Amino acid sequence: MKIATFNVNSINARLPNLLNWLQRCQPDVVLLQEIKTEFNSFPFFDLQLAGYEAKILGQKSYNGVAVLSRGKINLVREGLPDFEDDNARYLEAEIVLNQDKIRVASVYLPNGNPPYNNPDDETKFQYKLQWMDAFYRHAKSLCENGEKVVFGGDFNVILTDKDVYNPKLFENNALFRIEVRQKLKAVEYLGYYDAFRVLHPHENGYTYWDYSGNAVALDNGMRIDYFWLSPKATDALRACYVDKSPRFEDKPSDHTPLILELT
Repeated sequence: MKIATFNVNSINARLPNLLNWLQRCQPDVVLLQEIKTEFNSFPFFDLQLAGYEAKILGQKSYNGVAVLSRGKINLVREGLPDFEDDNARYLEAEIVLNQDKIRVASVYLPNGNPPYNNPDDETKFQYKLQWMDAFYRHAKSLCENGEKVVFGGDFNVILTDKDVYNPKLFENNALFRIEVRQKLKAVEYLGYYDAFRVLHPHENGYTYWDYSGNAVALDNGMRIDYFWLSPKATDALRACYVDKSPRFEDKPSDHTPLILELT
């Protein structure tokens, strides 16, 4: 089973790129973030023609997550449990493909940085910490069930110094503050595995490059998109790698897909 996670930064704006990539890569399951559209504007028909069923949790102009699959999707959860203001950031489903069953979730964790015009405002950062606490509680409950679980998405966390081109530059950034790194490590301590790092302990694995400053050419990127696997899913881990090619397309997303292969 090939599973991809991809922050598309507006699915309708990037639809030709997404469809071309789906045809080229042929993933079985795709977890999308920042679809930035509501249900009635989502391109279900185009994706169906490409061979994918879609389930979404949308929002006008902001956020939004989706799960695409070549097999049957059984929707399990829209939004995190016990968290009232999820803002269309979490969608969980059960996928049945070739008689194999797996639980997947598309995750779009809050950025947490303050508004540019009010750098001392901690409201968004506190929301990020609360969101991460709710995610931790839910991840813990799923891990205790012993299922094959895959969390994939844009986690907006730079976990270590080697996950960003210039750690010093991001010292006070909400993606790199010690509080968020500790909370993501806490998920790892529950028993989840960072799929890319399991197989590639020394590569940078960047999945995001800013649109400005010639960032792609200079490889001034960061690793903020992850697959976190339960022990049972990790037992089936065969490959995990970054596909940088969509970042070179015309009008690309600022992210690029991370791909997971399970036996």
